[in-house]
Amino acid sequence: MTPPLPETVSWRRLALPAYGPTLLVAIGYGAIVPLVALSARALGASVGMAAFVVALTGIGHLVGDLPAGALAARIGEKRALVAACLVDAAALFGAFLARSLLILAIAVFITGLAGAVFSLARQAYLTEAIPIRMRARALSTLGGTFRIGSFIGPLIGALIVSRFDLGAAYGFAAAMSLAAAALTMLLPDITGGRRHADAGADRKHRSVWSVLSEHRRVLLTLGTGVLLIAAARATRTSIVPLWAEAQGIDAATTSLIFGISAGVDMLLFYPGGAIMDRFGRVFVAVPSMIVLGLGFALLPLTWGAGTVGLVAALMGLGNGISAGIVMTLGADASPRDAKSQFLGGWRLCSDSGSALGPLVISAVTLVAPLSVAALFMAGITWLGAAWVGRWVPRYSPRPAAVVAAHDPSFGPDPVPTRGTSPDEPRPEREK
Repeated sequence: MTPPLPETVSWRRLALPAYGPTLLVAIGYGAIVPLVALSARALGASVGMAAFVVALTGIGHLVGDLPAGALAARIGEKRALVAACLVDAAALFGAFLARSLLILAIAVFITGLAGAVFSLARQAYLTEAIPIRMRARALSTLGGTFRIGSFIGPLIGALIVSRFDLGAAYGFAAAMSLAAAALTMLLPDITGGRRHADAGADRKHRSVWSVLSEHRRVLLTLGTGVLLIAAARATRTSIVPLWAEAQGIDAATTSLIFGISAGVDMLLFYPGGAIMDRFGRVFVAVPSMIVLGLGFALLPLTWGAGTVGLVAALMGLGNGISAGIVMTLGADASPRDAKSQFLGGWRLCSDSGSALGPLVISAVTLVAPLSVAALFMAGITWLGAAWVGRWVPRYSPRPAAVVAAHDPSFGPDPVPTRGTSPDEPRPEREK
């Protein structure tokens, strides 16, 4: 019988092993993301082909989500993290050496595959290590860590390219992934070597498809909500620069607008997690979608850098406060005996939304102006707010404020009053 998780976890003890590798990988990723299209163009790609090479990272994520769940279930989250970092470093080194478009494309696709494994294993690792009362704050901080790295990375990448060349940025990113692998290997496992309780042997041999089939209801209901959340988030990053260009705003000003929006985004991840732990997931999921939808609706009313910047900051507010919401909802809904397999399907839902969101904008703009596409996305986002408002309370643990109202002996941290999976019994109260 596996010992229970501790009631509290020291953030100082947790910070380096849990968030250090993520920060390093995010910095490396941020350093190369703006440069992939430029590298493809330098190797002779057309504009359309360069865009496809950039999209290969997301395609790699989609292809890798389900195998990532199977791999983490078989070899464990920590080993999967190390393997993902090493593969990512090898692929980035290949991009550093690439002298043909094909090699670059293969390397970018492999970084997407490795990213799928890394993201899933890190989520499963924290889900296993953190008590449920701290889950949202821990996973929101994980999302915030990636945002911070993605903000710092492009600045470092710009400095490296200005002093050396495009290829040097890939070498830097490879070094970050190697450092993340070393940090993960050298630090102790904060889960204390725990395996998933009650089904250690079964967990290794359960197929991903059997787990997804067993939990198809949550994937079709709450998973659809997550798809809509991811679609709204991804569309935000594509439609704002397109609208800025349509208003005659230059590239440097557009970058500044994005920088301000990213700053707002980064500041709010921990408050969002605290709200989720204290009052419930729905108090972040629904407002964040409403705010994002409002941003889409207001965008056609803007006309210059100032007004576009204000709307971008508003959308950064909606996106930032919901940092970690997808991971938190997945952790809440995941079964105890097959977390990694389930989370593979869960991440497939969110990554599908990330891929579909910008495609919706592309499809609408084929027959209507960009302003109509923005309004259409506002409607989709508000529909998503209603959908997650319906299903999030069904699959989330009872918030601390509700428990404390019935029993003042409870402390300020949430105490779970339901099972962590919708398919498991939900007792009246656990202490």
